[in-house]
Amino acid sequence: MTTPLRLGIAGLGTVGAGVVKIVRQKAALLTERTGREITVVAVCARHRERDRGVPLTDYAWEDDPVALATRDDVDVFVELMGGSDGPAKAATEAALDAGKDVVTANKAMLAHHGQALAERAEARGAVLRFEAAVAGGIPVIKALTEGLAGNEITRVMGVMNGTCNYILTRMETGGLTYREAFDEADGLGYLEADPELDVGGIDAGHKLSLLAAIAYGTQVAFDAVELEGIGKVSIDDIRQAADMGYKIKLLGVSRMTGRGLEQRMAPCLVPATSPLGQLDGGTNMVVIEGDQVGQIVMRGAGAGEGPTASAVMGDVMDLARGFRMSTFGQAAASLRPATPARSATPAPYYLRMALMDKPGALAKVATALGEAGISINRMRQYAHTDDAAPVLIVTHRTTRAALDSAIAAMRATGVVAGEPVALRIENV
Repeated sequence: MTTPLRLGIAGLGTVGAGVVKIVRQKAALLTERTGREITVVAVCARHRERDRGVPLTDYAWEDDPVALATRDDVDVFVELMGGSDGPAKAATEAALDAGKDVVTANKAMLAHHGQALAERAEARGAVLRFEAAVAGGIPVIKALTEGLAGNEITRVMGVMNGTCNYILTRMETGGLTYREAFDEADGLGYLEADPELDVGGIDAGHKLSLLAAIAYGTQVAFDAVELEGIGKVSIDDIRQAADMGYKIKLLGVSRMTGRGLEQRMAPCLVPATSPLGQLDGGTNMVVIEGDQVGQIVMRGAGAGEGPTASAVMGDVMDLARGFRMSTFGQAAASLRPATPARSATPAPYYLRMALMDKPGALAKVATALGEAGISINRMRQYAHTDDAAPVLIVTHRTTRAALDSAIAAMRATGVVAGEPVALRIENV
């Protein structure tokens, strides 16, 4: 008779409790689909007495996640504590050193230590899987490592932080300022304890770096991701983008170029009629483009108990079936260091600024753009407010480097009030 696959779960928050519920409530289904019983034998969390909405008395309790990870009766260590270092990393390393397979939802740990952990897993004959670390319930890791493995991936992009998408959606639909939408999201419990992880693009940047490693066969390079949060996006930007047929999204984009790996996570304008433009609320979407398959679009819940626990169980069930794969879809030793490249792929840009009420101000701005080799596609000027006139410019295709040069020249003219806002218009 096949022996059960025994899980040790560290972290009993929303996702951890969700995994326990699936194992308890879907036991027969899991066995039918894998040919093997899946059980929880031990758990670990900070607070033993907290009510988590699911019985835990059937399981052994460990106060130390490292002790849980190295128990003789645990086959798979399920790490759901979070954090790039500390107990999560120590327990994951201990489990791998003991030759145990690991399933994690910890994008921060993998973004910072993914290569070392992948090498450690392979050296011990263990498997490290992380479907739940990226885009919640969307099986994007599985798509890249399996279904699209025969493709040369040309671009990976998407909306990978539901909180930012919620804030931008509420600014649009509710006419809210950024601060008002931020406070609303905070009141609903959508923001991380450190909100900058969400609105600063860090959380989504972690996810993008993991997808890029799989897509292009490179070592994870989170430090090379160009990060820009949504804090500078105003309600005026939202409205003006809508007038031109665009929506603003915190968009992650990666591509391999002749210069190296481009990775950026920043607010962008996308066509309102595109799949990304129609994505509202806290939903995630990942778009993958391959040389054989063309464009694949995956949409779904990017967080929450059910979707994320579903992704965890997908990895667990693969292990129960005996399916084993390298962490990033190929041997860790074959992953080459990524040569970081600042995004230089030309694109149109949206540029908003306030010009002082001085003669020739607009001409000076146009001259700065022209000297940087940038031509203007569209331009609008709005009524003066506080001795400054809001001006909106949409450029023809250019590079961010050229635009930054033009913006620096504009500042030197002395006619620009405040800091211009520049957003890329992404072709999707």
